[in-house]
Amino acid sequence: MACLTPEQRIPELRREIGHHNRLYYEQATPEITDQEFDALLRKLRDLEALHPELVTPDSPSQRVGGGPLEAFETVSHLVPMQSLDNTYSEDEVADFVRRMQKLLPGEKIPLTVEPKIDGVAISLLYEDGRLVRAATRGDGSRGDNVTENIKTIQALPTRISGGFAGRMEIRGEVYLPKKRFAEINEERDEAGLPAFANPRNAAAGSLKQLDSRLVAKRGLKALFYGFGAFEGSEVRTQQEFLELLRSFGLPGPDKVWTAETVEQALEAIHDLGRIRHDFPYETDGAVLKADVLAQRDRLGSTSKAPRWAMAYKYEPERAVTRLREITVQVGRTGVLTPVAELEPVLVSGSTVSRATLHNEEEIQRKDIRIGDHVVIEKAGEVIPAVVEVLKDRRDGHEKVFAMPGRCPSCDGPVLREEGQVAVRCPNPSCQAQWRRRLEHFASRGAMDIEGLGESMVGQLVDAGLVSDLATIYSLNKDRLLDLERMGEKSATNLLAGIEASRERPLWRLLFGLGILHVGVTAARKLAERFGTLDALGAASEEDLQATEDVGEVMARSIRLWFENPQVGELLEKLRQAGLNFGERDEHTPSGEGPLQGTIWVLTGSLSVSRDEVAERIRQAGGTVSGSVSKKTSYVLAGEEAGSKLDKARKFGVIIIDEAEFRDLLSGKENERDSAS
Repeated sequence: MACLTPEQRIPELRREIGHHNRLYYEQATPEITDQEFDALLRKLRDLEALHPELVTPDSPSQRVGGGPLEAFETVSHLVPMQSLDNTYSEDEVADFVRRMQKLLPGEKIPLTVEPKIDGVAISLLYEDGRLVRAATRGDGSRGDNVTENIKTIQALPTRISGGFAGRMEIRGEVYLPKKRFAEINEERDEAGLPAFANPRNAAAGSLKQLDSRLVAKRGLKALFYGFGAFEGSEVRTQQEFLELLRSFGLPGPDKVWTAETVEQALEAIHDLGRIRHDFPYETDGAVLKADVLAQRDRLGSTSKAPRWAMAYKYEPERAVTRLREITVQVGRTGVLTPVAELEPVLVSGSTVSRATLHNEEEIQRKDIRIGDHVVIEKAGEVIPAVVEVLKDRRDGHEKVFAMPGRCPSCDGPVLREEGQVAVRCPNPSCQAQWRRRLEHFASRGAMDIEGLGESMVGQLVDAGLVSDLATIYSLNKDRLLDLERMGEKSATNLLAGIEASRERPLWRLLFGLGILHVGVTAARKLAERFGTLDALGAASEEDLQATEDVGEVMARSIRLWFENPQVGELLEKLRQAGLNFGERDEHTPSGEGPLQGTIWVLTGSLSVSRDEVAERIRQAGGTVSGSVSKKTSYVLAGEEAGSKLDKARKFGVIIIDEAEFRDLLSGKENERDSAS
């Protein structure tokens, strides 16, 4: 094949980059890694530098990647949102510092070094302290108005304190916490939906939802570090600006380093690299910025990026290993999920021997075969994933995988619904499904049966002691003591946990029953609206859809579930076993109770589960938040309380222990020192 001329290669690169930009920014479904994209962009810039006569204003090298979506209102930024030049080279970091020193000869240029959050860029516009708009980066000049979706982020103030006058554009990133990312992908696997590739894609996909109620379920968070228009401000440095953000109640970076030399900047980059996996959000680099705002003004910007900032990106933490086998596991909803069985390998600080492959379509798209050498990476630094197949290392002995036609657990026929990628086992008596359903029913988020974990569930099922959820409640000590490694104390504790679960509130039972598409939030809303399981079972699809957070798909799933004769039999057995179908719930009218209007944060080890404490707070009229802000009313602190306690003291939030909490619940008035 003949070599392409610059006149041919440059347009080709622009088309290729444009294609990947659309996938990344507009559809949140990238086909290549960030590093591969950066390499393409670098090739284009190098060619354009050699042939400046071929540079055009619409080249990807001259503009930010994503255009605004048509589904949202398009709004203009007061000050354009530029992207950052980035590098994987420490030498180029040194060049960046030297370039600034050359532009400002004889001046000291202090730097800040901050974590680079791998999220979705966002700009908040406050006018006289009130949030009036939130917009995505878009093409840098115009973005999508996602205000209603951004308001679902609980820790984000819609009004900032301090009587700040004028207009402020606060810039930052919307992200999905790594823990929540893992939970969502597990839920999507169970529902037969394609998994998100990483937290950034999940956050981007969430912001593009047209129904803000769906966005609220995702659990997005945000972190802020910069600004566009900023009227009436007297801050002089980046450090002062970050302190101002904290006083507004806007979350900033977990840690910021300072540097005045190349050596100090590189040391900060290395320090960040060592601790970045401890942050709740995914990071892919470090951002270096001139600290003094007046120096930034004099350093200026190119058409695309500021001259006073640069992103250093860490190489992805990957490892090569051999895929020994592909097994298939059956989830509680019957979805068959292929799993890569790997030769154990160390990735991001832990040994990985298994990785989900999600579905057959994903395996075919990547052409993954049994016996392949594969590249493993932790998606969101949490979930092991196969990101690449090393096809050049194949020797001809590799085997193509095909999903089984029969369930690997019960040997019944499997089916794939039209238009779905998921393969399901439709047999409700399938033992693998039954185990997963029982594990889910007993889990802390559902019925919270202490002692009934994965290992115990396996023993009970293998011994034939449980055949459906209701048979849990007919277990006795004699039967349990026949199990291997089961002692008197363990049997007593398990039976006590089972007995306690009879009194769990209706929302826990609803979630534990594992109705397809019904998560914790929806279970709470349904329990609040209908009050009892019988009332819920009698509700029409229209009645169900009138419930907050319940849409057409979920309503249909609930109706089909209740119409199943086997479900009716199970519910009658659970009723006979004495479970609470909602009649014994304490219903406090919304907003009323001794904790009416209060906002709570829980930290440290408590004598009972946090879920139980949070439920008591909600029943008493309060709300529970995951982070401390100036709006927080109380912090309930147990043993080994962490950084939330320090934040509470800083903001002057009342800190109480469990005894004082019980007093508040009972309506007792106690004087407390807000700084205690």
